[in-house]
Amino acid sequence: MADVRIGIVLYPGVQLSAAMGLTDLFKVAGRMADGAEHASPRLLVRHLRVEGEAEPVVVFDSDPDASGEDPGPCDVLILPPSLEPPISADAATPLARWLRARHGEGSVLASVCAGAFLLAETGLLAGRAVTTHWGAADAFRNRFPDVALDTDRLIIDGGDIISVGGLMAWTDLGLKLVERFLGPVAMAQTARMLLIDPPGREQRYYSGFFPRLTHGDAAIVKAQHFLQANSGKEARLAILAEQAGLEERTFLRRFQKATGMTATDYAQRLRVAKAQELLQFGHSPVERIAWEVGYSDPGSFRKIFFRIVGLSPGEYRQRFRA
Repeated sequence: MADVRIGIVLYPGVQLSAAMGLTDLFKVAGRMADGAEHASPRLLVRHLRVEGEAEPVVVFDSDPDASGEDPGPCDVLILPPSLEPPISADAATPLARWLRARHGEGSVLASVCAGAFLLAETGLLAGRAVTTHWGAADAFRNRFPDVALDTDRLIIDGGDIISVGGLMAWTDLGLKLVERFLGPVAMAQTARMLLIDPPGREQRYYSGFFPRLTHGDAAIVKAQHFLQANSGKEARLAILAEQAGLEERTFLRRFQKATGMTATDYAQRLRVAKAQELLQFGHSPVERIAWEVGYSDPGSFRKIFFRIVGLSPGEYRQRFRA
């Protein structure tokens, strides 16, 4: 049975704890698979250091038979997260060229958090869905407008390209790859051994709502400040248009262009953000919180909350209560 070779790319600014954590996760998964009734492939991990225009150098290889010579292609190449600002286009160019060539040879490319910036520099994401950390969404969209970014999702598996969001989401990626190569039983056993949740979470459980205010439309910013001041409870079109000093149809068009959403959806997200705070730090029942954030019908509040957050108000409180 053929071994599975997983390359972890140590690009400038990479989060080393993620690289080492993935290495350990795959080692644990290998032990879980060794105890199975059926033979499984070995997961062999390789760390590749990248410096400038030079070809990546192997600095670690878990293959006990590695000879130090060219170990051949990797089945998967992982771009871990970074604790630094996203890699610049200039710094990414030579590595992106190398990654694109490896993808053309059959390597699966996988990114974690800010690793998506490097992945996008390959040009392979045009028109494809991808995720990154929700806090980097605006920077990513501005830099890669042709990529379909979805930061509500924690993991997007496109087969040959996988992306996950969040600094610690490397655990989700690791388990996803264990499931792919060793099967769901080994994946579940690995998650149980490491005391981590198996894949199935969504990033929107954790993200907050941070409105975009740097779009340059001063009239719309006035309306946004008004909405923020009343937590989205006063969102009538006539009043918002008056705050912006615009005709109503013009306001609707410019608001969506500037913020990427309708005024109604924007106000709902402000209300839900306030509800999340009350659920996390307060003790009021859900019905009371619904009323406090502007919903007279608790059923409607629950539906809107679930649509935006992906959890019911009760589930959110149970998971995130301070």
